[in-house]
Amino acid sequence: QVQLVESGGGLVQTGGSLRLSCAVSGSTSSYRFLGWFRQAPGEEREGIACISLHDGSTASLNSVKGRFTISRDMSRNTMYLEMNSLKPEDTAIYSCAATRRLSCYNPLEFDSWGRGTQVTVSS
Repeated sequence: QVQLVESGGGLVQTGGSLRLSCAVSGSTSSYRFLGWFRQAPGEEREGIACISLHDGSTASLNSVKGRFTISRDMSRNTMYLEMNSLKPEDTAIYSCAATRRLSCYNPLEFDSWGRGTQVTVSS
């Protein structure tokens, strides 16, 4: 089982930027993907981007493409989400997770979760 801890959230104005980090500890040998998810108040959790632990390939939702970039630093056992041109509708709790499945966006298919970090974008 891996452990994941998010950091980097905060309050930012519309158009601003934040970089979220997800520190991963424990053995990842049986895991295939790391993903970023967000959940706004009253909404379901939404998968927004994922990255392969095997080859670093990535995928992201169309709604965040061009604004959000997922990456990883294997030497630091850390995954990142660079968020630019933030909008009020990006306000949510952002969580990272790991899965042993060939999955990217379905939270039900992710096995291990961090506690999340709050991102608030003011208008």
